[in-house]
Amino acid sequence: MTPGVFLDRDGVLNRVLIRDGLPHGPHALADFVLTEGAGDHVRRLKAAGLKVVVVTNQPEIARGRLAPDVLDAMHRRLRAEVPVDGIYVCPHADEDRCSCRKPKPGLLLSAAREHEIDLSRSFMVGDRWRDVEAGKAAGCRTFLVEMGYREALKTPPDRVVADLGEAVRVILSTEPQR
Repeated sequence: MTPGVFLDRDGVLNRVLIRDGLPHGPHALADFVLTEGAGDHVRRLKAAGLKVVVVTNQPEIARGRLAPDVLDAMHRRLRAEVPVDGIYVCPHADEDRCSCRKPKPGLLLSAAREHEIDLSRSFMVGDRWRDVEAGKAAGCRTFLVEMGYREALKTPPDRVVADLGEAVRVILSTEPQR
């Protein structure tokens, strides 16, 4: 089993739209803009022997505000520029009470099984409390990318970082090179 890094998508790998202090993922392919250095950061993790998997809540699918074909196009673009091992999506809203929507750990657990990832040696990097809670519930060390959103953390992360690049530097200094 290999250690892995689970990455939230919106706010970590791509820019978010902020309305009323809260983040919103893009609804159109034209608004899907990767964060600076996302591909290079993931390549560094992979070069160190880590599996890298995206775990993302996309409730706008359930709400009818994001077309599944647009989401697919976003993920094709993401895969073309960022060499992730997998992308796991929860298309549900909170009221659906599914097991895959973060803060529940379902996406991480599925990805860990399919990619033979050792959760106890893995990391979750996200920009919201839901990511931290999902990572903790799965047994990972957690990083919060501090974006200044107007929402409280329910559980403190193991580390607060400015961006994905800082998280990668810390992870690579923590996890021995392979």
